[in-house]
Amino acid sequence: MNVLGPSLAPYIRSSRTLKKYVTPVAHWYADLMGYRKMGLKYDDLQVEENPQVQRALGRLSPRETYERSYRFKIASNCDLHHKPLPKEQWSKPEDDKRYLQSHILNVIKEEEERFTWDTMTVQRK
Repeated sequence: MNVLGPSLAPYIRSSRTLKKYVTPVAHWYADLMGYRKMGLKYDDLQVEENPQVQRALGRLSPRETYERSYRFKIASNCDLHHKPLPKEQWSKPEDDKRYLQSHILNVIKEEEERFTWDTMTVQRK
């Protein structure tokens, strides 16, 4: 099972026409989700109970781990008060980079490689 799920992004990015029409809809949807109003980034929404995500979280630098915890603290405070952050404190789309995705993909690739090596059979000639 792929943690990140299926993605049409590579196909859409390869077509200039599709990218032209899908990009505004994607930005609109990201704004509609509301996580940026709470100061979160997209990768903060990953399901932490997943073992691959757990291992990927362990590979974050101390700075990234601190920033993630701080964003969760701010979002929890917003949720407690039932108010989003002031507009100037929202996460900006240009700052909303996928900081966890590369770690998750590396974990998945390592698990696939481990499975390949574990299930390898040796045959004599």
